[in-house]
Amino acid sequence: MKSLGIIPARFESSRFPGKPLVKIGGKTMIQRVYEQCQKASSLADVIVATDDIRIFDHVNSFGGKVKMTASHHPTGTDRIAEVALSMEDFDLIVNIQGDEPFIHPQQIDTVIDIFEKNKKAEIVTGVKVIDNQADIFNPNVVKCVFGKNGKALLFSRSPIPYLRNEKKENWSISNFYKHIGMYAFRRSTLLKITKLAISRLEELESLEQLRWLENGIEIYTTELPFDSFGIDTPEDLQKAEDFLKKSD
Repeated sequence: MKSLGIIPARFESSRFPGKPLVKIGGKTMIQRVYEQCQKASSLADVIVATDDIRIFDHVNSFGGKVKMTASHHPTGTDRIAEVALSMEDFDLIVNIQGDEPFIHPQQIDTVIDIFEKNKKAEIVTGVKVIDNQADIFNPNVVKCVFGKNGKALLFSRSPIPYLRNEKKENWSISNFYKHIGMYAFRRSTLLKITKLAISRLEELESLEQLRWLENGIEIYTTELPFDSFGIDTPEDLQKAEDFLKKSD
């Protein structure tokens, strides 16, 4: 199977305008994401999908591949689907977050490997055991519960499962998995799900993957060996700089 990594990148952002072009340790965030993705052995190619000429020109300037997309897309999934529509040579499309400059290549390889093991898989995403009790109750940390076969049962911003017989201060972090927001799709599945209407649970939780589950599309999970590190606000930049210094 031939896999394509697509990085959706918008300039406009309510919390952090221009985020893809901010510099971390002398390189822009989008360049760091792109270069990390190139290290993944499972990807045949990597491309940035953007609706902004500033991002387009910058990716070209460092030798990256980039495509302009329409500006009306409500989600990154819709943006990558526009690019995937013309990429008929690829079997798998991987949606890689453009605000995770330290994404580990092994995360990508681990997710794609599930398709080699499971020929029925249509969508695969990552999970990781929560290692901070505060994250259990943080609505910005999406939780996931899944079956013994790895199929996701539910995603929620609320703590799931609910430990009925334990006081919340005693809830063990080992019972909770957080969702790592990278998806790999069969190309045909990606093009199908973007035609689905917004669903009830998706509206309630503001989580697009619930639309897919509500429509009977299975999402397989795999436990990832590395955590994700997203840059959501300008305040996160210092954390990124500190992380970079520690890793040097």
